[in-house]
Amino acid sequence: MKVAFQMDPIGAVDINADSSFRLAEEAQARGHSLFFFSPDQLAYQEGRITARGQDFTVQRVQGDHAQLGPMREVDLSDFDVVWLRQDPPFDMHYITSTHLLDRIKATTLVVNDPFWVRNYPEKLLVLDFPDLTPPTTIARDLDTIKAFKAKHEDVILKPLYGNGGAGVFRLDAGDRNLTSLHELFSGFSREPLIVQKFLPDVSNGDKRVILVDGEAVGAINRVPAAGETRSNMHVGGRPEKIGLSERDLEICAAIGPLLREKGQVFVGIDVIGDYLTEINVTSPTGIQELERFDGVNVAAQIWQAIEAKRA
Repeated sequence: MKVAFQMDPIGAVDINADSSFRLAEEAQARGHSLFFFSPDQLAYQEGRITARGQDFTVQRVQGDHAQLGPMREVDLSDFDVVWLRQDPPFDMHYITSTHLLDRIKATTLVVNDPFWVRNYPEKLLVLDFPDLTPPTTIARDLDTIKAFKAKHEDVILKPLYGNGGAGVFRLDAGDRNLTSLHELFSGFSREPLIVQKFLPDVSNGDKRVILVDGEAVGAINRVPAAGETRSNMHVGGRPEKIGLSERDLEICAAIGPLLREKGQVFVGIDVIGDYLTEINVTSPTGIQELERFDGVNVAAQIWQAIEAKRA
């Protein structure tokens, strides 16, 4: 198959952690041809969805891991598969790319389905499953957020469309910074904030469960660094081997059919203790760590699912 990756610069990725690199590596091993372009090079041109980018091959040599061909323009409807893999923030730039990629779905499989990526942001899709999630409020109004904090005392405050642990604050019962943080966020963004009851179980780790076409295939545990609330690997969280609990499987059974129906082939959910906190559909990661810990070739399972859809 002809496969295109819409992603952040491939030359900068960590080949031992980046899921897009592992997906490209597995695709190449299966005989598929690869094309790279950045979201800035995506365009609508008189009825055609085009991209300027480069053919590429990969090898597991950091710093020399991607061999790129000359820049050329392609019509994305000529491809069998297009991967939507740039990292958030989930802003209007990101959203516009989903609108453009929507226009090639008659001929091309876009993974994950851009219509539902756009309509299922990670911190909003969980609202469909209130029985699985911690107490949550989404608001821009300070009084509403204050009332939630007064009720639950110890809370997590974070931007609604952030990623990688950026801008995540724990405000415990004695904290006095809520108003200042609200002023800070309001100074550069018109977006609401999300506030959730703090889950003490996060000290034991924030579990990333990987689902392929709606089915759980494994999990890794991300343990916060000393003195840190956030467990994201971008901010020093330590990945550890862990199995799937009965509660994890219960959560996946509840959300899996919806993910499969809406074309969300590669999804990573976050589970703290018994609670689902996020459903990551934009650019999930964790498959390399899971492969190292459990020997599960998630990339192969993802490609098997894609190849079945293209058969």
